[in-house]
Amino acid sequence: MTKEDEKKLRREEEGATPSARYGYPVRNRRRTLCAFIVVYKALAGITALILWLVNRPKNTTKTRQRFSGPVETAATQVLSRHDIAVSCLPVGGKWRILRKICREQMFSAQRLDSSRVLRREKVEKLLDYVNECCVNGRVVDIGEAAFVTSLNLISNTLFSVDFAEYKTGSSQELKGIIHGLMSVIGRFNLADYIPILGVFDPQGIKRESEFYMIKLIEIFDGIIDEREKSTDKKNDLLEALMEISDGNQSDQFSRNDMKHLLLDLFVAGTDTTSGTVEWVMTELLRNPRIMSKAKKEIQTIIGKNKQVDESDISKLPYLQAVIKETFRYHPPGPFLLRQSDEDELEINNYTISKNSVILINIWATGRDSRTWPNPNSFEPERFLNGEIDVKGHNFELIPFGAGKRICPGLPLAHRMVHLMVASLIQEFDWELEPGLKSKEMDMNEKFGLSLQKAVPLRAVPNKQ
Repeated sequence: MTKEDEKKLRREEEGATPSARYGYPVRNRRRTLCAFIVVYKALAGITALILWLVNRPKNTTKTRQRFSGPVETAATQVLSRHDIAVSCLPVGGKWRILRKICREQMFSAQRLDSSRVLRREKVEKLLDYVNECCVNGRVVDIGEAAFVTSLNLISNTLFSVDFAEYKTGSSQELKGIIHGLMSVIGRFNLADYIPILGVFDPQGIKRESEFYMIKLIEIFDGIIDEREKSTDKKNDLLEALMEISDGNQSDQFSRNDMKHLLLDLFVAGTDTTSGTVEWVMTELLRNPRIMSKAKKEIQTIIGKNKQVDESDISKLPYLQAVIKETFRYHPPGPFLLRQSDEDELEINNYTISKNSVILINIWATGRDSRTWPNPNSFEPERFLNGEIDVKGHNFELIPFGAGKRICPGLPLAHRMVHLMVASLIQEFDWELEPGLKSKEMDMNEKFGLSLQKAVPLRAVPNKQ
């Protein structure tokens, strides 16, 4: 038997069938394998499990609902966030009120459509900055440029004000605060599993988390104070939240609730979007064939002179596949931390007791050869069949989570990432810094609550 015959037999045994168009094995969707338990430990009476998801189970909805509990850690207890913040609250009355506010005031289709001009404006400022770098022969720090764009989009959505400029380095302090907070929250803390250590905070997790959070809340406090003194009405989230706080729901939504909701939206909305754009551009520069194919699609369908609009995203299947492949290989949130909230849960003959801490390894899921053929190869073509999306329906690809606690900002992130990447590759040709070859790029990752590129991507834009 030849090696090719052995590979073919192995694929058939695994339930794979060849894709006629691209030759990629496609897993048999009837398989019910859901999760493999990799690590099982009991620390100070707390059952901790690490899982990675392999395929779509029959009881997908039921399983997602059972993993909907938040995990209370030293970092979430800072400033009593476990009783206030939508990201830390258990599913219940207050959590539903905050999620409803997010959905209705910021992430509904109507709200997003009405703020389309703002996003276009921020992307045009990004393109102006890149064009200036192109004219002056300067290298662009892709991650930094994407961060300033995302930061100003979120700050305008929340407060109607820009927080940073591209050329002044004014974003560095906020970038340090946001990345520091995401890093410390995502760090393993021994005191979370040995409660007696919590009093001493030996790793400084609580102190560091409190430092970063207070910095941001002080900024928000100042903005709220100014808004309360102003007679001008703004069309932003803060205005809507203040009306809710002053109105009939004031007993359910205080100023403190407002500040912590703004903190959640501000940090998550800025960090994950800019990080994803940097990873997409990294993979495109590392794979010139894919860059050329994505650029050709945009030029063919949209044209060279017409700017890409959000309404064009659905017409660009290869660009969408590139973004999905980036979510698979470089998920914005590498881990999901949840707590089982049923009396008992069984997955693949493993019994998970009530209140077990569940760490879902999204990063490992995206690199598992049992689900993804050639998992360590960046191949957008695997998504061109359109069967898998990122909306929490497919356990193989859940970069924004799934179930009740799926990231509420997914619709905004989806629009912004596609628009930024499409605009950057439509307007400019890109190459790496002189002396650096694509295969020599540093692809190391920094793990935390978000997944950052360890070495920033610096690239040279050239006008077409």
